[in-house]
Amino acid sequence: MKIRPYDATDWPEVERIYAEGIATKVATFETQPKAQSKWEEDSIDASAIVAETSNDLLGGWAVLWPVSDRCAYAGVAEVSVYVGSNARGQGVGKALLNELVTTSEKLNIWTLQAGIFEENTASINLHEKCGFRLVGMRERLGALDGVWKNIVLMERRSKVVAS
Repeated sequence: MKIRPYDATDWPEVERIYAEGIATKVATFETQPKAQSKWEEDSIDASAIVAETSNDLLGGWAVLWPVSDRCAYAGVAEVSVYVGSNARGQGVGKALLNELVTTSEKLNIWTLQAGIFEENTASINLHEKCGFRLVGMRERLGALDGVWKNIVLMERRSKVVAS
């Protein structure tokens, strides 16, 4: 497996993996992938990465999102990590999240945060393995298909970037 920067030509595979995550109903409140231009425009520049696996398909992707446009939050970002059905259980998520941490520190980000559906224990465990800690729970934050979801809040503070 090789982790490398995202390139716009990767979008069809990124969108496929994004759609697979949406279909699980435990990854996001989104009901369809964002448009490529919106995904690229809204994410933090130079933060998107992909995992190349041994087949012709990407195994996953990860990206950072700004949490606010207020200057005080310039060093805080939200993480997204998606692993394709073709690569789950193979360490792709861990490799992506660890590389995303490294990328975030190169971008001078001192705090990473994640909001994860309470029932998505695989993602919660992954984040814990990559140095994230439980901050709290937001109860009934939003509904997906009429079902209210609790969100586990997790964060990771950089040991490299001073806050």
